[in-house]
Amino acid sequence: MTLEELFPNLAAAGYDLAATYHANAILSVDFRDAATELDSLISQLSVPIIELVGSGGGEAQLTQRLRHSLHDRGWVKHNFKVKKLIDEQPTYASSHEVDHVKAFQAGTIAFEIEWNNKDPFFDRDLESFQRLHADGAISLGAIVTRGHTFQNGIQQLIRDYANSTGLTSRQALLDAGIQRTPRQLNAIDRLVERSGYSYADAWAKSFTSDKFGAATTHWAKLETRLDRGVGSPCPLLAFGIPLSVVIT
Repeated sequence: MTLEELFPNLAAAGYDLAATYHANAILSVDFRDAATELDSLISQLSVPIIELVGSGGGEAQLTQRLRHSLHDRGWVKHNFKVKKLIDEQPTYASSHEVDHVKAFQAGTIAFEIEWNNKDPFFDRDLESFQRLHADGAISLGAIVTRGHTFQNGIQQLIRDYANSTGLTSRQALLDAGIQRTPRQLNAIDRLVERSGYSYADAWAKSFTSDKFGAATTHWAKLETRLDRGVGSPCPLLAFGIPLSVVIT
């Protein structure tokens, strides 16, 4: 089966879908229930734009909601502890903590959410999946991150939102309770002064660069690693969250 057939809700919603090492074939035969469950849970994602622009540090509320949904369906955090013995003497030990793990009749799937992290976290996740698969601990690894439409379109969406709601000055941002540090506010002012940007343009550019910059976790960074074979030969699934999850 194709990924679009396995994840019809995600495909219809415009999610990026990718699989390596016959992960889709393995799902279609041994893990149809897992595919159905992930298709349902991930396709319910949404985030109001005010929540997106108003959030400060810490884990995003979108991530928290998905974590809770996964946990409620048995996808729980697990610390895999691996030990190897020769003549009953330990020669190797390691541990790999995965945020969401679920055992099915055919095997175990490990799942990570990388909504907005530094992109080396992809290497950590994929290499962890690789080792766990080699040790027989998991059958598949999966990652969800920001998709290409989100990454490519978020700046324009923020700009349009600023213009439509009157967020066109420093005072307007402050009055709306949108959290920005003095450094970020000063950076916006400099863009306006030096580049001739409107305040909405400068804020959108500064916001997206700070929050969703090129060096953070998003589809292109993950796809590049999959193309290079990072995590191989563990069968891997990748989901990219589209811009359409943002509610304006």
